[in-house]
Formats: sequence, structure tokens, C-alpha cells
Amino acid sequence: MIRYAPLQLLALAWALAAAGAALAQPVQKVPRIGMLFAPPEAVHAPLRDAFLQGLRDLGYEEGRTIVLEKRYAEGHPERLPKLASELVELKVDVIVTAAFPAINAARQATTTIPIVFAATGDPVAAGHISSLARPGGNITGLSVLATETTPKRLQLLKDVHPGAARVALLFNPTDFGMTVRVTEAQSAARALGIATTTHEVRNSADFDRAFAAMEKARPDVLLAVVDGLTLQHRRRIVEFAAANRIAAIYETSEFVESGGLMSYGPSAADNYRRAANYVDRILKGAKPAELPVEQPSKIELVINAKSARALGLVIPQSVLLRADRILD
Repeated sequence: MIRYAPLQLLALAWALAAAGAALAQPVQKVPRIGMLFAPPEAVHAPLRDAFLQGLRDLGYEEGRTIVLEKRYAEGHPERLPKLASELVELKVDVIVTAAFPAINAARQATTTIPIVFAATGDPVAAGHISSLARPGGNITGLSVLATETTPKRLQLLKDVHPGAARVALLFNPTDFGMTVRVTEAQSAARALGIATTTHEVRNSADFDRAFAAMEKARPDVLLAVVDGLTLQHRRRIVEFAAANRIAAIYETSEFVESGGLMSYGPSAADNYRRAANYVDRILKGAKPAELPVEQPSKIELVINAKSARALGLVIPQSVLLRADRILD
């Protein structure tokens, strides 16, 4: 028989107690964040990375303190409901999404898992939330004020092309938010004395038909309403406008960085970074119903001076002075 001295027995008791306490500690659950988006992942990557940077800024580390479940419809919005159901089956702690089709798919898939939208036009009109101040339900996030800023885009087009009499509106009618913006654009154009033509794109094949229709309509200016589909094909849109010498304005600066004339709207990347704050608060116990929807803190005017010269446009000094960025 092994005999222990009193001090040895005490040390052994402490060791056993410590081991038992360690075994009794519950295993820390690593939160799972679902990501649901319609565009191809390669197209959406810069915005996804902005969201991930927001998480890192808050101290989260992918694979260690959080797990990401990414689901992309790769430009096929009809896949969104199935992808949303997959995230629900995985029992993710929160779903991050953007734009009407993906938000709607997430809402139809769950009424209990918190949903954070990183960007949407008018979430009240779309029926996503009850009000900006008190969203209600399981959903909240950030608006991009796209509908409210649409009249300003038309005015900017008129400022840089005073003689403009016809504006072409390019949009995806399968996205409710886009149709709301087009209605607002038509109203704003009437107030400015500009006639409108609408050109719908539901998929990649529709762009050639829309461009052919625009060539017949011979618009002076173009307003492209931005969603995942038009963002995916932004280079085609920008190149068409340049080839046909059409002054165009866009809702996000990605188009201007791709050679487009100008954009007026909030920074999409900034919205995605800020969406990480919602995720953080929800993971710490906040209820989406009680988290007010945030609006952009800044609306940016971005102008591509090289594109203006190629179109033979002289941007008025009054417009240049309002620009947040001028690319050349």
C-alpha cells in the first residue's frame, strides 16, 4: 500500500478538485454566422471582405471565435430559398444578407433566427420591418437610402447634361426595391422635364436586348439601378454607355471605378463593415426587434474625370466642388 504524507494528500485533493472543476466547465459554443447572397461570390467578395474586416475589428476571428456558413446563389436568385433553408437547418445564430430577394428568402425560412441586412433600399416599403426605429420581428440592419436619393441622381444628370431630354432606366424588375426606385426616378424625371424609357434585365441574356432597345430609344442619359445582377455586369453597362456616348449615373462607386461617369450613394463597403456591429450586439444578447435600422452616415458623389472627357462633357464647377472623390 502506498502511504501519502498529509501535505501530499492535500496536494492530491486539490489536483483532483481542479480536474473535476475543469471537466465540469461547459464547452464554449462558437457562434455560427450564416451569409446569404444572390450575386456570384467572386463579384460579392469585396463586400464580404468588408463585413469580415468589421468582425475582425470587433475581435472576432474566423475559425476560432466564429464559424462562417457562406451561401451564394451565384446569380440565380431562384436558388435562394433552398440556401436559406440550409442555413436554418444548420441552426446558425444569425443570418447576414442584403437586397430584397435574399432578405425575403431568409424571412420566409425563419421567424426566429436573427437576420441582419447589410444593405437594402426601403425596408419598410418592402415589408421587411414595421419601422426604422422599432423593426419588430427577427430582422434589422442598414438602409442605403436608395429611393430617397434617386431624385438627386436625376438632378446631377441634368446638371452635367443640361440639354438631356430622355433618360433610360436600367433595372432588374424581380427585385422589389429596384421597382420602387424606378417609380421614384420616373416621378423625378417628370419634374425635370425629362422623358423616361424603362429597360428590364432579369438575367445575363437580357442585357443585349436592353442595350438594343436603348439604341433605338436614343437616350441622352442613363440611370442604372444597382442590384446584384447589374453589379455583376457593371463593365458591360459602363462599356455600352461609353460606346454610345451616354452620360450615366450609378448608385454605387464600383461602377465609376470600372470606368463609369459618376455615382451618388453611400459606400456599400462601409455598410457591410457596420453590419458587423449588429451581429456583435445580437451575439451578445440584443434582440433584432429592438435594434433600430441605421441609415448611411454619408452620401458620396464620385466622378470619373477621364470618362467625362471621353464623352466630351465639361463637368460644372458647382458639381466638381460637391464631389467627394474625382478619379482620373
